[in-house]
Amino acid sequence: MNMEINPSEYKILIVDDVMSNVLLLRVLLTNEKFTIATANNGRQALEQVKKENPDLILLDVMMPDLSGFEVAQQLKANPDTAEIPIIFLTALNGTADIVKGFQVGGSDFISKPFNKEELIIRVTHQISLVAAKRLILSKTEELQRTIAGRDKLYSVIAHDLRSPMGSIKMVLNMLILNLPAEKIGEEMYELLIMANQTTEDVFSLLDNLLKWTKSQIGKLNVVYQDVNLVELTDSVIDIFNMVAKLKKITIKETKSDKIMVNADIDMLKTVVRNLLSNAIKFSKENSEVLVTIKEEDDMAVVSVQDYGCGISEEGQKKLLHTDTHFSTFGTNNEEGSGLGLLLCKDFVMKNGGKLWFTSKEKEGSTFSFSIPLKKE
Repeated sequence: MNMEINPSEYKILIVDDVMSNVLLLRVLLTNEKFTIATANNGRQALEQVKKENPDLILLDVMMPDLSGFEVAQQLKANPDTAEIPIIFLTALNGTADIVKGFQVGGSDFISKPFNKEELIIRVTHQISLVAAKRLILSKTEELQRTIAGRDKLYSVIAHDLRSPMGSIKMVLNMLILNLPAEKIGEEMYELLIMANQTTEDVFSLLDNLLKWTKSQIGKLNVVYQDVNLVELTDSVIDIFNMVAKLKKITIKETKSDKIMVNADIDMLKTVVRNLLSNAIKFSKENSEVLVTIKEEDDMAVVSVQDYGCGISEEGQKKLLHTDTHFSTFGTNNEEGSGLGLLLCKDFVMKNGGKLWFTSKEKEGSTFSFSIPLKKE
């Protein structure tokens, strides 16, 4: 490997019952600035490993009490020492011996008498692997801490803001219902509509953010129950009918009386809510949104079709991917975050289904998802 290391930060345990071999190896590796520990037999080696916690072991195979292979087996059987790399040093150079060395957990095999340069290269290579593994582990832990901190922050923000935004949303909805344009004037009524739409968008974003964060950190479990998908979709449509009327959009349904699935009802409501919200957001005034609920083979399929602005080919490539960001404005300049569709994809997959779409710019889009039918 090309990774630079500081040899003095790494400890090597030399195990050999021949003192001259130990001394030679100590001199060679000390000259390379490695920290050295030694053992003269197998049992002492096991004790030294516990005491010194070496980064690499140079282990002779033929020793009187415990062979190097037996020492390696004991070390690899212990979770605390199993990851320490072992280079076997031995006069045994038959294929069977080399194979056995690797079978008992050896990382490398050097035959005696060894070449000094070769030994240094092999030792340095193993230490570089140790260093790389440490770096990867450190970066992984750092990344996990960063992600955990980010998710906690998102969750707190979304949770703390969601409640007051919900109250504002309710008040604005009541004002719109009770203060028509004839009473307060067209200009004030349009401002009220704009404030209501902005509040709806923010509330939806916070709700999606809270659920997405919980899903990503594993705190949102799937609670399976029998669900009539037709009734569930109808209930969501009832909520969005008023929002649709504000843009003079008609929501039409093609459906059966009853389609049963076994899924998480809250997750499915979130999916239908997001798809309907997007369809209304990106539809032109005086248009339609078509909702189709049907059975296809062993799946229930819900499709939401709009005749709005559609999605560009470039945008379609970015949609539904967590590593790219795509958002656009609705027909009344409603702002989108792109998070809702990612949440939909995640929730549908958690319930054993899939999410897909078709779209043509300036003509509209159809978003569909499938969920396994309840097994009779």
